[in-house]
Amino acid sequence: MQPTASSAPPRADRSGVRRAFVASLTGTALEWYDFAVYSAAAALVFGDLFFPSKDPFTGTLLAFSTYAVGYVSRPLGGFVFGRLGDVIGRKKVLIATLVLIGSATLLIGLLPTYATVGVAAPAALVLLRFAQGVGVGGEWGGAVLLSSEFGDPRRRGFYASAAQVGPPAGNLLANGVLAALGALLTEDQFLSWGWRVAFLLSGALVGFGLWVRAKLEETPVFKAMEAAQDRPEAPVREVFTTQPRALTAAILCRVAPDVLYAMFTVFVLTYATEELDMSRGSALTAVLIGSSLQIVLIPLAGALSDRVNRRWLYAGSAVAAGVWPFLFFPMVADGSWVLLTLGVVGALVIHSLMYGPQAAFVAEQFSPRLRYTGSSLAYTLAGIIGGAVAPLLFTALLGTYHAWVPLAIYIAITAAVTVAGLWLGRDPSVAEEEEPEPLPVGHTATSSSATTVS
Repeated sequence: MQPTASSAPPRADRSGVRRAFVASLTGTALEWYDFAVYSAAAALVFGDLFFPSKDPFTGTLLAFSTYAVGYVSRPLGGFVFGRLGDVIGRKKVLIATLVLIGSATLLIGLLPTYATVGVAAPAALVLLRFAQGVGVGGEWGGAVLLSSEFGDPRRRGFYASAAQVGPPAGNLLANGVLAALGALLTEDQFLSWGWRVAFLLSGALVGFGLWVRAKLEETPVFKAMEAAQDRPEAPVREVFTTQPRALTAAILCRVAPDVLYAMFTVFVLTYATEELDMSRGSALTAVLIGSSLQIVLIPLAGALSDRVNRRWLYAGSAVAAGVWPFLFFPMVADGSWVLLTLGVVGALVIHSLMYGPQAAFVAEQFSPRLRYTGSSLAYTLAGIIGGAVAPLLFTALLGTYHAWVPLAIYIAITAAVTVAGLWLGRDPSVAEEEEPEPLPVGHTATSSSATTVS
């Protein structure tokens, strides 16, 4: 019997749940590999190659401006792909986002530099970075739903964390490739062509990701919505008009994790090389160690949030995130690699305790029929006020005050913002998975022919 608007969606068998978990993790990791390669290159080489300046500070600032473009463009991906994910399905959209970001990254690896074609080089770089951001903007919400909607809603923290493992896994792979290239090549070779290898590898990685995702079925939750003819006609409008508090809570809760991650995986490379006089390889290795630990810690934190109150775990970790920079910067002042590594690891442990429960917390703020749109909008809009401006503000604050205290205060403020978002949010409602909510006032079930996009 087909499910109706008042029947529970069928659950996949264990093999289907495992496939969805792996597809969510691997696909997101591959896309974040692309994004992380760009982030590291912006910190290390793009200032010289695409934004030449007699002042290294100015070149770095311009390179991080293109980093921000990848965040600013995310809301477009959230609007477009989030809406499509609630209308035509999760699987089709996730294939499209993978193709988009992979193609953009591959083309970055083929770009001529400023010395060859002048201003056309940074212009093309910004355009491709914009395309990367659009793809990532549509990726996260779908990847979260891909794993969590196949699994038991009572274990949503663990299953949704599959998408959260993607960023550190991609960051680990990207920094590992860059560290290996830096060790094998001379400085001139790395600046001349070595950095391109990391971008060109994206072609093979994206091909693997497409193969994994193409073998999946649509999620049980979306199948139930489709059979009940309960797909939203205007999901973006519905989210803004019917769930404004949920959207606000989901946006604010993401700010501190984004800023903390930008500090300890991106800007820390600049801080270590320019302020602490450490080598690029040493800084990359510290990030590499921290990212490897996150691959284990994030799903553990997600699973822990299924056993304790998710909001309280998240909030306590946010408070720790606000305190940690005041310990980190004095600790690394003497340029010790061991202390730098301990500091980065400590920050990423705290980040894991926020990031593991985050996907489930954001998704459960929204009703199932608006979940792709709501999650994507929250993710992308939070990125603008969080991760997009963080490296720019870190660079500007350090260049202006030549001290670490303003950086630490900035992170502490974002921690307070995240705690406010958690206070606004709600705890999970498993009943929504078992008994989908009634249609909103004025809404009528749409026919398949009216909403299906071929």
